[in-house]
Amino acid sequence: MKILKRILLFFGITVIILYAVLWIVSQKTYSVEFGISFNQNHAESLGLDWKKVYTDMLEELSPKYIRIAAMWSQIEAVKTEFNFDDVDFMMEKAKEHGTKVVLVVGQKAPRWPECHVPGWLDYSQEESRNHLSTYITKVVERYKDNEALEMWQVENEPYIRFVFGECTGYDKEFVADEIALVKKLDPQHKIMITDSGELASWHQASKAGDVFGTTLYRIVKTPKGHIFTYDFLPPAFYRWKAFFWGVELQDFFIAELQAEPWFSDSTPMDTPIVEQEQTMNPERLKQHLLYAQKIGSPRAYLWGVEWWYYMNQAHNDNRYWNIVKEAIQ
Repeated sequence: MKILKRILLFFGITVIILYAVLWIVSQKTYSVEFGISFNQNHAESLGLDWKKVYTDMLEELSPKYIRIAAMWSQIEAVKTEFNFDDVDFMMEKAKEHGTKVVLVVGQKAPRWPECHVPGWLDYSQEESRNHLSTYITKVVERYKDNEALEMWQVENEPYIRFVFGECTGYDKEFVADEIALVKKLDPQHKIMITDSGELASWHQASKAGDVFGTTLYRIVKTPKGHIFTYDFLPPAFYRWKAFFWGVELQDFFIAELQAEPWFSDSTPMDTPIVEQEQTMNPERLKQHLLYAQKIGSPRAYLWGVEWWYYMNQAHNDNRYWNIVKEAIQ
């Protein structure tokens, strides 16, 4: 019993010391270039003209980097018929503004419903993988020579170990083949693979691509409405986690940096502002920007441009837009 107590005491002291060290080394500030993630469907869901939101984002915020998706559900809404109009528009506008693009392909893409697969797809059929490969091939062949393209992202958090979103039938076992296909079709551009910053080990994702991207959410709301923060995590936690898996800092990006409120069963249109500000407000946004600067990742894609724009249009509140504009410029 005495030996067990000593072991537990030693373990407890070690954890306390390590935690203190993480906070100490988290005081250093690093240079970060802030990019933006954009989703046209989400902008439309807020009653906005997505093309205007996208264009204003490029013209007014002037991000050097953006992340957009070639969502399968829209590219091939009708079986064997491919429509690239939306992605063409976004890629051309990015090229006009000298903005570099991370283009997401695969079954999963950023934003709800997470799995953006066409309604006609039947995962139980053997040819489902052939359809997926054809869609990926079409996208890569179309944009691999586009001047705006910087890198690909294959799937979004493909290895996350809990069910999230409307992803019935999601084919996790095919992810490695998807990555290999993109690499074969376009060996010139790097591939980013993402994972949850707080709810995943990064073991598979950190080794699957050329660049690793973590999500970073600082404050969330549980399904029962309880607010939970990750403010107890030192910024160095993420840097050391990347180091543990052998990820070089120059290949370690923050793929999603929370810069909007947390919504689950509600939307910005039916949620009181006072409730929205419980999980995002100007001071919280500034804290997140500063937190990202203490991690050591050279780039962070902000998550929430559609909401900042909505707040300005619907509530004449341009605080978030201006905070981001200052951070980027």
